Amino acid sequence: MASRRMETKPVITCLKTLLIVYSFVFWITGAILLAVGLWGKFMLGPYISLIADNSTNAPYVLIGTGTTIIVFGLFGCFATCRGSPWMLKLYAMFLSLVFLAELVAGISGFVFRHEIKGTFLRTYREAVQNYNAKDERSRAVDNVQQSLRCCGVMNYTSWFSSAYFPTNGIPPSCCANVSDCSSSDLRNSTIAPSKVHQQGCYELVTSFIETNMGIIAGVTFGIAFSQLIGMLLACCLSRFITANQYEMV
Repeated sequence: MASRRMETKPVITCLKTLLIVYSFVFWITGAILLAVGLWGKFMLGPYISLIADNSTNAPYVLIGTGTTIIVFGLFGCFATCRGSPWMLKLYAMFLSLVFLAELVAGISGFVFRHEIKGTFLRTYREAVQNYNAKDERSRAVDNVQQSLRCCGVMNYTSWFSSAYFPTNGIPPSCCANVSDCSSSDLRNSTIAPSKVHQQGCYELVTSFIETNMGIIAGVTFGIAFSQLIGMLLACCLSRFITANQYEMV
């Protein structure tokens, strides 16, 4: 019995070390999700409003998930240091829930990427048609057109049917060269096409989504399957500790 306990002790120490390192990495993942959620909430609000029909809860989901992971990452370190079997089993259960949630999120994002593109087309068209240069969506449209150097939905002609064009013309954010793009030029449907970007914004945004969706899904699946390592370590450590305690009785 004593010799067997001596044999399991190095194994338990090794598993504890690996699980503490894993929990620390897991904690960092939560901190990154929390930072991305806060960044998305305060910096990307206008852009997100162009993709979603209504105000999206995506930043709040990231903030909530990141905070939960941080708490349970610390709990995992505490459970490992204490060597409590029931705490380790609870930690493994939480990791299994995170694994399932991330797996579903990754599959959903990849499968419904075309639906996301369709939603963006509809909401961006509405934003262009109802553009007034003042509200949040209008400012988001300006930001997209300036940063991506594009104009309109499919091209600059999208603005001709907007409520903004008859009085103000095409928005200045479409200008290819701001120094050579007067308000009178933008109100002239004959001159304006030569002053603005020719490519539409929809094609650029959806091309980015299509190109990067595979990468995003791959990273999501990679993070999800990393939870399996934590689950395995927590379960093995719990089993060894329980067996060691049983032998001591």
